Amino acid sequence: YGNDTATHALRDRIRTVFEAPQAEVLLLTTGTAANALALSLLTPPWATTFCHRHAHIAEDECGAPEFFSGGAKLTLIDGPHGKITPDALARSIAQTGGSVHVAQRGALSLTNVTEAGTLYTPVELAALAQIAKAHGLPVHLDGARFANALAATGASPAEMSWRAGVDVLTLGGTKNGLMAAEAVVLFNPAPAWEAELRRKRAGHLNSKLRFVAAQFDAWFAADHGPSRQQHGRPPCHRAGAGAGGRDPAPHPRQHNLHPPARRHPCARKGGRGGLFAKRRNALPPRRRMVDDRGRCGCPARRLSRLGCQILPAKCRSRSSSRSCPQNISSPTI
Repeated sequence: YGNDTATHALRDRIRTVFEAPQAEVLLLTTGTAANALALSLLTPPWATTFCHRHAHIAEDECGAPEFFSGGAKLTLIDGPHGKITPDALARSIAQTGGSVHVAQRGALSLTNVTEAGTLYTPVELAALAQIAKAHGLPVHLDGARFANALAATGASPAEMSWRAGVDVLTLGGTKNGLMAAEAVVLFNPAPAWEAELRRKRAGHLNSKLRFVAAQFDAWFAADHGPSRQQHGRPPCHRAGAGAGGRDPAPHPRQHNLHPPARRHPCARKGGRGGLFAKRRNALPPRRRMVDDRGRCGCPARRLSRLGCQILPAKCRSRSSSRSCPQNISSPTI
């Protein structure tokens, strides 16, 4: 339940990396639970959390923040490229609260890297946090891709979090390669006991948290986490520079690159030759896996263990799909 050497060592490591010796750390296994738990500490049931219209907590968490907080609302703020501007935040706060008949001001939630793949710099975070603090609002940072934001800006973990005014950080590991590992970092340890109780009551206190801690430990040891040294610009900058003006991305290429979806160049009518092509007249939808030239050159046993259905197109040997040794049917992923 977290009272083990691995979990304690991880807490100490996060404190060192973030230069926050008093911080408390709660481990969870999903980002939705981490965000919802963090916001439940900051927003009472009669209040609202200010966030971007396309924030993950607004569009991808099935009402979990509202559920965990006992009914608190989300106030959605528009902004270009997934980011909230100071003017928009100030205007939204001014229009909220002040009457017993409406939801009161609760907290501000920001996301870095944003859902659009764009970035807040530490200066931008600090400007928004300053507005929130002027109205007595605590600040939550959804850091599902926090390490990516550090890689793109070169900022330190402290500069991108508590020094910019962040009170609670959701430190994401799952979107950075870990199997199931998220951490809620409380830079103000005062609500730590309440957080423990809320985690237990919500059913997210894992009895073997050392397995979650071990994932983070390997992450830090491999220099993939927030402590990594940053060198150069992220690959999306180079990809954008080499695009030659074709297929412009919908948002500035600051970190995550969102290229337009396109059909595989080798895919032909009927789906033959594509890496993944829909199987016609199949319910539920299935997939067939062949190589990029339409040959059944896939390692059949390995793919079948992953639950794929391997249906070769025309083999070079011109054998039929019935006689092909790699025509293995298994449940679809």
